[in-house]
Amino acid sequence: MATNSERARLVATEGGHRVTPAELFFDLVFVYAITQVTALMADDPSSLRLLGGVVVLALLWWCWTSFAWLGNVVRADSGAMFTVLVAVMAVVLIVSLAVPEVYSDAPGGLPTPLLFVLCYGTVRVLHLVTYWLSDPGDQALHRVLRRTALLSVAPPFALLLLGTAFTGVPRILIWLSAVAFDYLAIFVTGKSGWRVSSPGHFAERHGLIVIIALGESIVAIGVGVTGFPLSGPTVGAAAVGLFLAAGLWHLYFRQVADSAEHRLTTLTADDRTRLARDVYTFLHLPLVAGVVITALGMKKTLQQIADTDHYDLSEPLHGVVAWALPGGVGLFLLAAALIVLRTSNRRSPALFAAAAVCLAAGPVITLVPSLVALGLLAAGVTVLGHALKVSSDSEPRGSRSPAL
Repeated sequence: MATNSERARLVATEGGHRVTPAELFFDLVFVYAITQVTALMADDPSSLRLLGGVVVLALLWWCWTSFAWLGNVVRADSGAMFTVLVAVMAVVLIVSLAVPEVYSDAPGGLPTPLLFVLCYGTVRVLHLVTYWLSDPGDQALHRVLRRTALLSVAPPFALLLLGTAFTGVPRILIWLSAVAFDYLAIFVTGKSGWRVSSPGHFAERHGLIVIIALGESIVAIGVGVTGFPLSGPTVGAAAVGLFLAAGLWHLYFRQVADSAEHRLTTLTADDRTRLARDVYTFLHLPLVAGVVITALGMKKTLQQIADTDHYDLSEPLHGVVAWALPGGVGLFLLAAALIVLRTSNRRSPALFAAAAVCLAAGPVITLVPSLVALGLLAAGVTVLGHALKVSSDSEPRGSRSPAL
């Protein structure tokens, strides 16, 4: 039986550490958070709201990825760490509840934007304090934690607080500057001091958050048709949306994830830290954001197809939704291409070209029926995944590289 001192201490991980059930439990609150971001964008599908949703997602991403780093060096299911995770879950749950009103605070109740910012700051502080206590003798870690607090936490938090004094566009732009400042600070301060003890665990954690985002795209399909009678086109569109999500899953887990993990495993010390920062902390955010934006597009597409009282099957998508459906996929493909480039130093012309086509496809989407647009996008992603697999399989074994 564990003593009180054993339950209170933080337990270090080992080299072969894998994801624990405690971390899967921790991720559940982010399932809800990502769903709330999609709802935030879908409530007013405009370019400005889309940008605001991405800003909120970026802030939530810092809450998640900071504890992915911590969970790589401290066991989440032992000692005091699980207590910390539950506390963070409670705070992130409040953050998630605040998301729908973060740009349009409803009258009455608590000041939602301020509550959102204060809870976000609490998560960042809990992360730094727990990291500090994880290894009291690691002076290099303590130096980078001090730099992070001074550059990556305090100034962005001040900007976020400043943003709560404004509404509309000014708030979004101030919060966007806070996110940009945070990323730049992590890029400057995150070159050394941090540790990735288990590459397998680190890669698996980020693969799970990709699955969570893909799960939100499937939830969006169901939410889009809620309240409408099922019809043949609705059922067909739902199936096509699932095929699109499956295509994105295949591209990531068959062409990107394994090679990134392998490359991370081959590196050591600060080289491993920099690759983990670039590939997972930085480039996985646009990857996840692409899935969330695609979920927005699928939700609105299914809603339009199901709502036969107001829309005809021949009607195309309009406005920002017409871009969101292919644009989210394009952002996902661009992030995947950059991950391949960073891990293998080789460009993927197919991924870059497909990303460019999807990002620029908005005007074309407004010319074809929404169901046709969804079908063409799903087919394109499926064909791309198959082509990349064939290309990879045809390479000589000694020079094989993902997603050529």
